[in-house]
Amino acid sequence: MPKIPEERRRFFTIFIVSILIYSTIAYVSTTPRPKEQFFQLYVLGETKMAERYYPNDNPNISLNTSVQWHLGVTNFMGSIEHVTVKAKLGNQTLKPPNETSITPANLPTLIEFRRILLDNETWEIPFTWKIVNIDMKSETAYLAININNKTLTIQDVGARDGHNFRIIFELWTLDKENNNYIFGWKTQGQRRAAWLQMWFNATIIP
Repeated sequence: MPKIPEERRRFFTIFIVSILIYSTIAYVSTTPRPKEQFFQLYVLGETKMAERYYPNDNPNISLNTSVQWHLGVTNFMGSIEHVTVKAKLGNQTLKPPNETSITPANLPTLIEFRRILLDNETWEIPFTWKIVNIDMKSETAYLAININNKTLTIQDVGARDGHNFRIIFELWTLDKENNNYIFGWKTQGQRRAAWLQMWFNATIIP
């Protein structure tokens, strides 16, 4: 059997390797990457901008002082989604949501908002609130809060001297497999979550 010259063998080797590299590049360049699926959750101040979150930019909120925020949710999931935003009251010591274990905060829900969102649709939610009563018990303040003209008295969460309360906003979605709402959402076999928090102090003195 005639022996293939070294130069020709090297040429065929380079030719085959070049074809493989070209085929790989062509596949990668023509195959679309999976679209990232996620939600965007945000809160803006009274001017619908990232400013003026509190009257006079003062987080010390006195009785019957109105605070106006604007919540926003944008759907980038590539499909129609059922969305819920929960507002919860917390303090400095109680744990917030855990993004690692995808666990919501074990806190009382003040109010929740629910809507069906189209793909790439943004949902803006007016959130106007004020403290209508402060009940002091052994230096711990417990609040009654009016949110969007609905008054709620929260007896399970207090804060020493009214300092370091926080309102936590959590994003929940409908799990189509189990037909129930879950904290966060599922995408590409994973769970993700989105939440925000806004701190304030409750004070009786204006």
